[in-house]
Amino acid sequence: MNAKELVARIRTELHPGDHDNLVVKLIETGQAPRAVIQTFAAEENHIVSSDWRTFLALASKAEEPNARAFFTLLAGGEELVLPMLPPLAEAAGMSAKDFQNYEPFPGCQAYPAYQAWMALNGEPTDVILAILANFTAWGGYCARMAKGLREHYGFSDEACAFVDFFATPAPQLEDRAIAAIQASLDAGWQPKHAWRYGRLLQAYELQFWSTLA
Repeated sequence: MNAKELVARIRTELHPGDHDNLVVKLIETGQAPRAVIQTFAAEENHIVSSDWRTFLALASKAEEPNARAFFTLLAGGEELVLPMLPPLAEAAGMSAKDFQNYEPFPGCQAYPAYQAWMALNGEPTDVILAILANFTAWGGYCARMAKGLREHYGFSDEACAFVDFFATPAPQLEDRAIAAIQASLDAGWQPKHAWRYGRLLQAYELQFWSTLA
């Protein structure tokens, strides 16, 4: 199995069900209260700050150039989106003071905590596969939210910039990931823990949404 086939397989096997995420469906249809969107933005403020450091740690750990570039690109993305969260919170009716003083829920922060665990304990190629599997679902959620926020809540492009960013395909990121995985396969690597990492990461992702609900 080559890298593209391996990525397609893990994405298919670990993709969540259509009815696993109630919150996104409610936002998409305009039925979620604005308080849920406020909480989403404030929780993401903590998550992005954590993931930024996590991806930098993974980049420093990775020896293969494409793997290092993949994690570096991810870290750069977190840097870009962090300033996009205050406008999202403000559009949902959250004051700047409440946004800055927000105390996160444990159920929402289990996801970035596990990503940090993977940076410390995971083999980089296994982590890349797990992240790719999770990002497929996350990108879909963001695309649906972007549509709902505009159509039902009247959010501006500035307010939707965070979800728009993750809803947009990133071919350069995908290419780096595929190249890193293929290089590892060519060197004799086998995905020993990728499915476990991906399964747990996806479970913590859904825990984030269920905590919001």
